[in-house]
Amino acid sequence: MGLHERRQREKESIRANILQEAFTLAKTEGWASLSIRKIADAIEYSAPVVYDYFENKEAILFEISLNGFKLLHKELVKAQKKYDSPEEQLTAIVDTYWKFAFKNKEYYQLMFGLGMQCSGKGQMKEEFSSFQDMIYDCTYNIIKKNGSNPDNACHMSHALFSAVHGLISIMMMRNTDIPATMNKTTLDETVAAFIKSL
Repeated sequence: MGLHERRQREKESIRANILQEAFTLAKTEGWASLSIRKIADAIEYSAPVVYDYFENKEAILFEISLNGFKLLHKELVKAQKKYDSPEEQLTAIVDTYWKFAFKNKEYYQLMFGLGMQCSGKGQMKEEFSSFQDMIYDCTYNIIKKNGSNPDNACHMSHALFSAVHGLISIMMMRNTDIPATMNKTTLDETVAAFIKSL
């Protein structure tokens, strides 16, 4: 391996280490307490080294949130491929989204700015709208299959996304006084009623 390749590999390793340590710190201390100084201490480098790789903390948060959206997208595609009918696909997609949110709370909170500023303002990428796009496609296909007006697909899919995200947000921000089973039951009933209404 040449000197250039070795240096490039070392740079990639340090960059990956910065992101991993930032995520680990967030899991233990919360996103609000994350700082460049803490990240630098965790990777055992000085703060200027971190700034060599990322302009600021926001750039680190954006990169981590993008990783979260990519992970979510993979899970959603996997769930969708298990079923043929748009009704079953929609149910599976929403269920997978719900499970992802609570299995990966730190990612979800950062991705959507729950209890903090949303990361990536003005830097939206394709991955950010994956869930909404998949809901729209299923909704459109169900409406078309039922012979209803396909012009309603956008409005209806946006309403479902809002309901799902709202339930998750309530659960995450007030989970001490709301039973998990009640929210999941509400979610399942919402999706079933939504499909029936199309």
